[in-house]
Amino acid sequence: MAVRTERTPAPPPTERDDGPPGPEGAPTAGRRMPLLPLLSVFALALPLSVVCAVAIGASGIGWGRALSHLWAGLTGGTIPADRVAEYTIVWELRFPRAVLAAVVGAGLSAIGVAVQAMVRNALADPFVLGISSGAAVGANAVMIFGAFGALGVWALSGAAFVSALLAMALVYAIAGSAQGLTPVRLVLTGTAMYYGFSAITTFMVFAAEHGEAARSAMMWLLGSLGGANWDAVPIAACAVLAGLVHLGLSARRLNALAMGDETCAALGVDADRLRRELFVVCAAVTGAVVAVSGAIGFVGLMVPHAVRMLVGADHRKVLLLAPLMGAVLLVWVDVLSRVLLAPTELPVGVLTAVIGVPCFVVLMRRRGYAFGGRA
Repeated sequence: MAVRTERTPAPPPTERDDGPPGPEGAPTAGRRMPLLPLLSVFALALPLSVVCAVAIGASGIGWGRALSHLWAGLTGGTIPADRVAEYTIVWELRFPRAVLAAVVGAGLSAIGVAVQAMVRNALADPFVLGISSGAAVGANAVMIFGAFGALGVWALSGAAFVSALLAMALVYAIAGSAQGLTPVRLVLTGTAMYYGFSAITTFMVFAAEHGEAARSAMMWLLGSLGGANWDAVPIAACAVLAGLVHLGLSARRLNALAMGDETCAALGVDADRLRRELFVVCAAVTGAVVAVSGAIGFVGLMVPHAVRMLVGADHRKVLLLAPLMGAVLLVWVDVLSRVLLAPTELPVGVLTAVIGVPCFVVLMRRRGYAFGGRA
């Protein structure tokens, strides 16, 4: 006689408030940390990092004098006549450079989050759309051939921004189809345009008659904040702030987009319209940032992953923490670029790549990610 055994049913899985799944291949498992303490830590770390960046340098200005010059600039105080040169270094060179590094880091990190949601690929970054290489064409035209000279001090940033917008229009025109702006077409078109624009900039560098112009162009292509000044900060800051506000207001829709077009439709979100919005915002902010800093890579790739590992994939949380973390990261990377081989300055993009490539490899090894899906 057969004896029937009764199997105890497994308990139902517990529900976790980790938000929606992240982009394909994104790390979403693991224990999450509370958002508020992390925000508090990075909100405090950012101004401290900026102050440290102002005080650290190769000019021999001590911390005490550097901080006193910074305080004098902030409060409108006076300084001794024999320290005007030091004050100029602190207030006109180091401080705007540190502020611009924070703005650029925040912008690249937030746009990295948006691009990864837009194309549903965790290995995407702000430059996957080909906007940065398009901006490089305009910037190189100024540095190598003296184009747009009538714009004066705005020639470089203005030409880079305009060429970035033209690149955006070209990518949009090619990627668009009867099915709308699909992630695959965006990635393929942006990659193709990236190589095309890169070929143009390489030709321009080789065609340069002056070696110094070619060197400046290469520094810009690798990313550099060496040309930072107070004129560049407001434009970049306004563009980044506007982008952050728009993305913050769109966080719930980004959550829906990360779960697929079908889920978007079920939740009443027009996925194609949202992608068009994100495309314009990402292109405009990337163009404004690249115009003042050059093509600084890996920040928009690394920071979103680090934030998701800490707080989960909910864009309402990610878009609060990612800009702060990116700002702190780039401020310190820029400090290293100034002091590692002082008085020679390293391109910022070199150091972000040194940090980013190992992170990229670890990500692929940990998640078993292959391009287009799981390995």
